[in-house]
Amino acid sequence: EVQLVESGGGLVQAGGSLRLSCAVTGFPFDDHGIGWFRQAPGKEREGVSCIDSDGRTYYGNSVKGRFTISSDNAKKTVNLQMNSLKPEDTAVYYCNAEKLGTDYWGQGTQVTVSS
Repeated sequence: EVQLVESGGGLVQAGGSLRLSCAVTGFPFDDHGIGWFRQAPGKEREGVSCIDSDGRTYYGNSVKGRFTISSDNAKKTVNLQMNSLKPEDTAVYYCNAEKLGTDYWGQGTQVTVSS
């Protein structure tokens, strides 16, 4: 059974930092990419960042230069370091894995940035 479990969310002031982690089990971690998405109230879910099996990273325009994604293959975790946080980063952040057309999602972790 594929499971993705996010952690690390919380409340932070604008300009602060948070580090999210996604623990992955039951999924071929070494062969597939993992991504982070977020969804703010009243808005559609949007892609934030992803890392592929070769370690290449991709970022949404709104987070480039502020967020950094990394993976630990030994621990089967994907981390998202978020710096210089802004109130507009407030959202539920979800970890995602896709294989053969099937998407797997974590339960999400709330990030709230106060102004």
